[in-house]
Amino acid sequence: MPETKTVRISDDALARALGADEIADAFAKKGHEVQRVSSWGMQWLEPLVEIDGKGFGPATVEDVDDILDGNSEIAIGAIAEHPFIARQQRLTFARAGKTRPLSLEDYEATGGWSGLKRARRIGAEQILAEVTQSGLRGRGGAGFPAGIKWQTAAKAPGARKYIVCNADEGDSGTFADRMLMEGDPFALIEGMAIAGEAVGADKGYIYIRSEYPDAIAKMERAIELSAGIVAPFELEVRVGAGAYVCGEETSLLDSLEGKRGEVRAKPPLPAIQGLFGRPTIINNVLTLAAVPHILAEGGAGRYEKLGLARSKGTMPIQLAGNIKYGGLFETAFGVTLGELVNAIGGGTESGRPVKAVQVGGPLGAYIHPDDFGIKFDYEEYTAAEALIGHGGITVFDDTADMGAMARFAMEFCAAESCGKCTPCRIGSVRGVEIIDRIRAGGRAPDHVERMDVMHNAPRHGRSQEQEIGLLTDLCETMKFGSLCALGGFTPFPVMSALKHWPEDFTGKAAAEAEAAE
Repeated sequence: MPETKTVRISDDALARALGADEIADAFAKKGHEVQRVSSWGMQWLEPLVEIDGKGFGPATVEDVDDILDGNSEIAIGAIAEHPFIARQQRLTFARAGKTRPLSLEDYEATGGWSGLKRARRIGAEQILAEVTQSGLRGRGGAGFPAGIKWQTAAKAPGARKYIVCNADEGDSGTFADRMLMEGDPFALIEGMAIAGEAVGADKGYIYIRSEYPDAIAKMERAIELSAGIVAPFELEVRVGAGAYVCGEETSLLDSLEGKRGEVRAKPPLPAIQGLFGRPTIINNVLTLAAVPHILAEGGAGRYEKLGLARSKGTMPIQLAGNIKYGGLFETAFGVTLGELVNAIGGGTESGRPVKAVQVGGPLGAYIHPDDFGIKFDYEEYTAAEALIGHGGITVFDDTADMGAMARFAMEFCAAESCGKCTPCRIGSVRGVEIIDRIRAGGRAPDHVERMDVMHNAPRHGRSQEQEIGLLTDLCETMKFGSLCALGGFTPFPVMSALKHWPEDFTGKAAAEAEAAE
């Protein structure tokens, strides 16, 4: 009788979309034990099958017999020794690929709940001190020190306080929040319970984008399973309705309160007056999921010793776009962009030269290969007028039209603006129009004929150089005049594209416009 094997296959949404469920069924029908585990994060190899620590991927149903016979051409050897995994420094994703997402037994056996137990032992004041000492900064985009935010909420007067997890992961090329919620949901729950202990909150909300049905289901079930462990702290999942701007913390709060998601003016800060007017901690999934590890080891533990300058700990970096080895790569701050794109990501999937890399989602700057020496560090990226954001890296090869990408940034802002402030609401629309005129050679495209309100004359007379000057002025206004990062950061991709690839604005497009005449 054939030996029964334990076959481990991820139930991550990406793996399932690529056929993981069908492969799991095929192994089960042959009498083998199938365990559905979290994803290792090597997305280009999904669906990835693991037997006795050895991997096979990307697998199909047709590969099942060869895998069982041990002569499969898609064998990759020991997964833990694969270069993509072996060179990482995994803390937040330490359980990735190793545990069953909804198994309390697996979670506890791998150190789960030890951070919460210690937090309850040492008390709120010491928790705050250790989170501050660790150097943990918000992983949602702004990089604000978590300890300072928590201390502010802890000191704020209020009969009730809240912990809110921002899981509205809307940036292009990002998927770490989804992977964490689907693969290690108890880590997020534990982190939120620790935050509750620190600031005196007994209620938490997880705001998840509606496009993540698997993550929603996993989190709701995980909350049910762990309710007795984290009590008296209570958790509830709330589902967003698809608005990108609700990833901004105050707009998210409006949505949680049942209102239209609009950005609130600050002050007051949410840590003082947030959800339902109460002191509220709002942190991203990755921020809160890092907390159990920090509390388990102490503020002066391994987390604080990793990183670069003020950027402490690790960052789960998401490699996406036109890249050969796309996936999740967690490492300490300090790695260069060149290492991430070329040495780790393997360059472009198309095999063509890299033209640009956008870091930080649709509002991040486009970085030229000449600047790939920039280190993954909040301050270095700020100095380069770029942003790390949520750690998403999207790669483009030399066929990309950067003028079109700049136009998309303005168009995206116009579509997603909450409409509350003029620089974002109106500026983004005008930005699309100006870029269209620049790419048409300094004259309005045939379908656009707007009047200059100051001189009551058609806007046909400006040269490309004058239109570029106008675009620059508009971007400065949006950058410094917008209420939130949506309007404030949209100039980053626009101006970086114009700076590094001016020919994509004025060269080919202008030549085609002249030829058309």
